[in-house]
Amino acid sequence: MFLLRKPSEAAARRFISSQENLPFSYENLGASREGVAPRGYVVDRYRVKLGEGPEAYTRAVEALRGWRQFDLGWVRLLPPHAPIEVGTTVGVLARHYGFWSLNTARIAYLVEELGEVERFGFGYGTLPGHAERGEERFGVEWNRRLDGSVYYDVFAFSRPKHPLAWPGYPFARLLQKRFRQDSTRKMVEAVAKEKPRDA
Repeated sequence: MFLLRKPSEAAARRFISSQENLPFSYENLGASREGVAPRGYVVDRYRVKLGEGPEAYTRAVEALRGWRQFDLGWVRLLPPHAPIEVGTTVGVLARHYGFWSLNTARIAYLVEELGEVERFGFGYGTLPGHAERGEERFGVEWNRRLDGSVYYDVFAFSRPKHPLAWPGYPFARLLQKRFRQDSTRKMVEAVAKEKPRDA
């Protein structure tokens, strides 16, 4: 949904609520879990080292649970403290150059792996109220087997929802690039500065 001005909290809540029982807007649900994209989609993958050791991993998991990768100023998650659970529907409110957008997505799966390489994350997919269709996986990984490195890892596939939207896709790609840079920076900062919350 594209808007000329920022929606009220009530209007945003109504829009997100209207999407809660709708189906995902794409096929191949869960494909991002294995880093596989269906044909015809543009793929984005980025990975950045956040630190080393168990404390860095704990901070990274806490940051992901708190949706810190969306705490960017020009992008905001609604509701801001949505639980990381399969079925949770969220809205991503973004301020662009002279207009706003509000897009909806739903958490499709969780990643919780223990062992020599520990992973935590989730994948969410677009709903009919999103300008694009596709899926994105956000994750953090701690490689205990090698050097104890902790990484933030994102894999996504997307394309415009309607064929007529392709002319505007270069602009969408610029926004995706900006999100990638800002999201990565926010996760690095979160792990470097935050202490884990008391259990």
